[in-house]
Amino acid sequence: MTASASNGAFAGDLLYVAAFCVGGLAFALGPFIVVHLISPRGTRQTAHKTGQFVECGIEPIGDAWIRYSAVYYLYALVFIAFAVDVLFLIPIALVYDRYFAWLDLGEVLLFAGILSLVIVYAWRKGVFEWYPKSPPAPQTSPK
Repeated sequence: MTASASNGAFAGDLLYVAAFCVGGLAFALGPFIVVHLISPRGTRQTAHKTGQFVECGIEPIGDAWIRYSAVYYLYALVFIAFAVDVLFLIPIALVYDRYFAWLDLGEVLLFAGILSLVIVYAWRKGVFEWYPKSPPAPQTSPK
């Protein structure tokens, strides 16, 4: 193969890479451009509230900063543990019993055992116990 033929193949490869980069940018920036073009502009110009944030047309009440319980974060930890579990166990299941069946089984059991520690930790922390909120006690005014 001559040098000019290899340069032509290299240029063709660069053309594919450039096309994929342009396509990726179009998919990344396209939704922002479309939203900017079709979004309404004059909806919050009443009563001098142009700088106010809008969520579903209702007046905002109170502060946006609220405290979440640690249970929600532990619940997310359990979700991530299951997602990682599935992410790694599916490829192992596809090639299981091809080369080293007993070694693969031991590795899968070790991996699932380590990830099951997340479930044990969450259970000990009380993540799986959901208590209903009690209504606030009525306040009585002194007479």
